[in-house]
Amino acid sequence: MELRTLRYFVAVAEELHFGRAATRLHISQPPLSRAVKQLEADLGALLLVRSPSGVTLTPAGAVLLDEARSLLDHADRVRLRVSAAAGSAAIAVGILGDGTDPAVARLAAAYRRNHPGVDIRIRDTDLTDPTCGLRAGLVDVALTRAPFDETALTVRTLRTDPVGVVLRADDPLARHDRLRLAELDGRRWFRFPRGTDPVWQAYWHGGTPREGPVVRAVQECQQAVLWNGTIGLAPLRHDVPAQLTVVPLTDMPPSRVVAVWNEGDTNPLIRSFVEIATAAYCR
Repeated sequence: MELRTLRYFVAVAEELHFGRAATRLHISQPPLSRAVKQLEADLGALLLVRSPSGVTLTPAGAVLLDEARSLLDHADRVRLRVSAAAGSAAIAVGILGDGTDPAVARLAAAYRRNHPGVDIRIRDTDLTDPTCGLRAGLVDVALTRAPFDETALTVRTLRTDPVGVVLRADDPLARHDRLRLAELDGRRWFRFPRGTDPVWQAYWHGGTPREGPVVRAVQECQQAVLWNGTIGLAPLRHDVPAQLTVVPLTDMPPSRVVAVWNEGDTNPLIRSFVEIATAAYCR
């Protein structure tokens, strides 16, 4: 059995649909179907029951799924050990301007323990690219915040954070315990440059086009509020200078901290990164 064929089978078994599995694998459906049929012929067992709505696993298929996952995990570990011994194992990680989050430190420590021979390259990015260079091929995986355009990307939610409005401490609205978006109408907001992901912009602008200074980094957002009385949104977890405050918003959906990578990328270093990140952010 070839590892590639086993990966094909696992994708179909997990998606329970040939079309979705083909999309996940970035191949067309006919060769995927042929590969699974050949695997069934080689093993002399029916693995999947096909129907117009998808597929279901046979008892033999369920056994193979469990064994195939173990085999593929072992193959990934072998590849990592060989790459590390050769000094060629590396992963590039994009981080969206929030490297002070304690969960990032836990993730870094755990990843180093698990992969001591891997060269970890960090790319810190500003607020204009929520995928941190992933779409441009500059990183392998990103730690960022959703929502953004997820086309051809795989996204794993690590944590959700409530969102509030950033105000100068002497702003009349700063005396409120909570606010609604409608109470912010008529104010100038910090906003992102033209061409920034529209899904990302819409979320951080509260779903409404805004007017105000253009910013690219967290520090620029804070300075816009401090100097100009501009307002904008931020997760409540973010620390702000003493002259500023963040008042919770009751009608804003929470901000999702996510790990994101290219759909279909089977690099075991990425898979391990996402699993370790999931554990680090659950604390």
